[in-house]
Amino acid sequence: MPRAVALSTLKKRARSCTLCEDELENGVRPVFQVSATARVLIVGQAPGSRVHKTGIPFDDPSGVRLREWMGIDADTFYDETRIALLPMGFCYPGKGKSGDLPPVPRCAQTWRQPFLDAMPDVKLTLVIGQYAMAWHLDAQEKTLTDTVRAWKKFGAAMIPLPHPSPRNNIWLRKNPWFESEVIPVLRRRVKKSLK
Repeated sequence: MPRAVALSTLKKRARSCTLCEDELENGVRPVFQVSATARVLIVGQAPGSRVHKTGIPFDDPSGVRLREWMGIDADTFYDETRIALLPMGFCYPGKGKSGDLPPVPRCAQTWRQPFLDAMPDVKLTLVIGQYAMAWHLDAQEKTLTDTVRAWKKFGAAMIPLPHPSPRNNIWLRKNPWFESEVIPVLRRRVKKSLK
């Protein structure tokens, strides 16, 4: 079966998935963006409440900041032939005591590897947050901050990032090295990968 046909079938199955419906108080609404030709893969945690309503990945202030970090506009970001958005959990997990709940593990266990296998042209993976790092990075440091600080050790094809949420403004102020050291490299690598 041609890769594009296989991916189309996989997307249809994932969009109609109800495996986690008993664990999701807001119901299922899988949100992701993939293509067999994608060159940049963005691995987030799970959609937030706003994205759950709109069905558009990173359709919130986090997405605005992420696009700024990457040095691209919304048209480029939402061009699925170039950029894949594949969170660890496809559905909004709901609210917890200190923010959104973690992604439901069953989602990644079921869908992640088949999608990754169907996107052979990915040149750069942006790994956002601890759940994405646990799956995608072989040698994490003790903390998310330490893992992001050690970004060079993951090679040219992978960059760990903190979540671009406005809730991380304090983290960004405490870690000015991130904007001065990591963001310029991130922009260069995104530009090179999208050529």
